Amino acid sequence: MRLSDLKQVLEIEQSSFPRPWSLNAFITQLAKDSSVCLVAVDDGMIVGYIIATQYVEVWHMLDLAVHDGYRRKYLATDMIERFLDICCSDKHRGFTLEVRKSNRGAIKMYESFGFICTGIRKGYYSDNGEDALIMWKDSEDMLA
Repeated sequence: MRLSDLKQVLEIEQSSFPRPWSLNAFITQLAKDSSVCLVAVDDGMIVGYIIATQYVEVWHMLDLAVHDGYRRKYLATDMIERFLDICCSDKHRGFTLEVRKSNRGAIKMYESFGFICTGIRKGYYSDNGEDALIMWKDSEDMLA
């Protein structure tokens, strides 16, 4: 992801979430050495993105979205695979993320990558007070 991508990224963000990230939030992540910001492109158009950052030894997946017209085509799966490939070369304890308790499709996708629910953040989503599931995936290095 580059600064020049942010117009298209923001369009996807705003159509995907009731409380979208601001332009400044994306710029902040792009500026961090500890962040991975990837876009998926189809015929010159950005159709999805994933943003994660490393805190100490844990990768935290912060934001993932796919353009409406590209959903249910495994694009999110492809982006997560690419993200995991990039991060697996670094020493780390694992990966974590929060997901809406009601988002069964996303939960199932994360579980297919080995993420498990390890807790709940009560009232995490400010738009409707919905709980978030905390999901965790151990690093392959930690399992050896």
